[in-house]
Amino acid sequence: MDLVRLSRLFSSPRPMGLSVLQCLDPLRAKWAGAREGPAWLRAMGPTGPTSAAFSSSRSQLPLCQGSQKNTHNRSSDLSQPSPMANQEEEEEESFGTLSDKYSSRRMFRKSTAQFYNLRLREQSVKEDEENELDPKSWQGRRNTPYWYFFQCKHLIKEGKLAEALDLFERQMLKEERLQPLECNYTVLIGGCGRAGYLKKAFKLYNDMKKRDLEPSDATYTALFNVCAESPWKDSALQSALKLRQQLKARNFQLNLKTYHALLKMTAMCSDLRMCFDVLKEMVHKGHAVTEETFSFLLMGCIQDKKTGFRYALQVWRQMLSLGFQPSRHIYNLLLGAARDCGLGDPDVASMLLLRPQEEMVLLQPPEGRRRARRAARARMIDGMSASLHVETLEKQLFLEPSQALERPQEPREASVSSEAQPEVETKVDPADTALASWGLEANLLTLGAVPPAVVSFGTVTTPADRLALMGGLEGFLGKMAEHGLWPDIKTLTLLAEVVEPGSPAESSLLTVLDSHQVEADVTFFNTLMRKKSKLGDLEGAKALLPVLAKRGLVPNLQTFCNLAIACHRPGDGLQLLADMKKSQMVPNTHIYSTLVNAALKKLDYTYLISILKDMRRNRVPVNEVVIRQLEFAAQYPPTFDRYKGKNTYLEKIDGFRAYYKQWLKVMPAEETPHPWQKFRTKPKGDHDSVPEAAVDGGRGGR
Repeated sequence: MDLVRLSRLFSSPRPMGLSVLQCLDPLRAKWAGAREGPAWLRAMGPTGPTSAAFSSSRSQLPLCQGSQKNTHNRSSDLSQPSPMANQEEEEEESFGTLSDKYSSRRMFRKSTAQFYNLRLREQSVKEDEENELDPKSWQGRRNTPYWYFFQCKHLIKEGKLAEALDLFERQMLKEERLQPLECNYTVLIGGCGRAGYLKKAFKLYNDMKKRDLEPSDATYTALFNVCAESPWKDSALQSALKLRQQLKARNFQLNLKTYHALLKMTAMCSDLRMCFDVLKEMVHKGHAVTEETFSFLLMGCIQDKKTGFRYALQVWRQMLSLGFQPSRHIYNLLLGAARDCGLGDPDVASMLLLRPQEEMVLLQPPEGRRRARRAARARMIDGMSASLHVETLEKQLFLEPSQALERPQEPREASVSSEAQPEVETKVDPADTALASWGLEANLLTLGAVPPAVVSFGTVTTPADRLALMGGLEGFLGKMAEHGLWPDIKTLTLLAEVVEPGSPAESSLLTVLDSHQVEADVTFFNTLMRKKSKLGDLEGAKALLPVLAKRGLVPNLQTFCNLAIACHRPGDGLQLLADMKKSQMVPNTHIYSTLVNAALKKLDYTYLISILKDMRRNRVPVNEVVIRQLEFAAQYPPTFDRYKGKNTYLEKIDGFRAYYKQWLKVMPAEETPHPWQKFRTKPKGDHDSVPEAAVDGGRGGR
């Protein structure tokens, strides 16, 4: 009966037993214990009556087609473990081992916006470096190295050193890939020399040597000049001395221009003794001494602030004795020495400057006299280049006080004349103004002897006293006229700095300005205003403003800064700030510092708060000088006791301290600009690559 029912199932149009057999087929091995399945199912194999129906119904049943495939795959892979089982086993094995990735990290930091910006900046720098390594090919016309030489020279004359460096390094070397010549490097090193760009100049020099280019005399002249103009004198001196040793090792012969550049370097970076070492070497090499040589010696004299004025007068006399005609530049250097340097020991200066020139030879030892006679004979034979006896001048300049005070044995003619005249032993009274009285008669700029009544100097401390030794204003201008020279605006500005404040000579400067038809500038009038303001004459300083406007000149910030020196009262200082606001000029830090200094001397804290409020309103950055002044004003005096007694000057110090504390939190600080900052800026319209001047470090040989 069961077989009949089963046959009916398979003989129906949609046999239902097929699905059952297909589902039972994977398990038939388990049921029968063999691979073939049950015996009654084997009997109904392909030979059975239902084989045709079974085979025909296979294509008509898509219902279990997917399950058939899955079961077939499972049946074929029973011997292998399933993927799910493998994944579960791996998870069990890796449980608790994920912390091995972070076990080496001891510190965790939060990521901030600054770090993110820093990463982006580093990424952009790397991209820029990649762009520099693979520059774009040049699309324009092909130029020559000489074309770049003239273009860089033109840019340097216009003061565009950064653009000249960019043109050379980016366009010529990277884009056009031209082989530079010696003149290309020399013109750029010369431009760096005028600007004092020491590091860049020596970098160009090293690149020049790496390209196997031979430096010329102009190259070494520019290198010594950049050392002289560098703002960091110590490192510049070391670089120049190292270069000089390298040239000596190569036995390189310097020309006169290069020696002058070396002399300028020693004058600006070292002392006068090293200047004479270079001068002796220059004379030994056979180079002729010119008036330019003496100008560099005068620069070295000015570096000695204690005795530089005496040195300058001695160099001046030596120059005149050799027959050189001074230039206007040398006269300006003499005025600079009178303004900045002192006379030194008065007794030594009297022995060296008030004696006749013939007596100075007697100060030398016997060996020096023989050398002087040999130099005189060489002067007749070898000409002017060997006429300068540098050692004699050096010994006169650096004469010891003990040697100068030993009066040498006078000649017979001098002893006879001394018996006829009474000996003057008294010195000039320091309080007396005798220096100005014999100004025109005893001008130390003249080689002749001074009047016999003058035996020594009195007190020579101020620039006006030193100008009186050179004949005063009239004597100095008269000496210039003897050499066929007329003062320029720089000469008159220096004279305005050294004349006696409030004297008739100061008032006559405007007349001298008009008589010589010299065009005035703002600096000249600022100097006059500064001298009047230092005397406290605010009205006299203001009286120069109409004269300034009459000549078509516009006041600048330095003009108002000089006026601020005379603003001792709060009303004057506040009025000055109001006038600047009307003129649409923003006061700078120097003007506020001058006003703060005036308020600090009187301990006027109300005035100080008013100045700070105006400074905050204009958002003027604060420098170190202003902070130091305000810190001093905010301190209590050591003996101040508010409970012991009443101090009217310190009644408002607490209010000032409270406002000053809040004021510091909102005020910006002033950053001191680097001397080479303008050469590091990227030129407008430039390529993405930055020139070497822009990425150069801030060490600068500091």
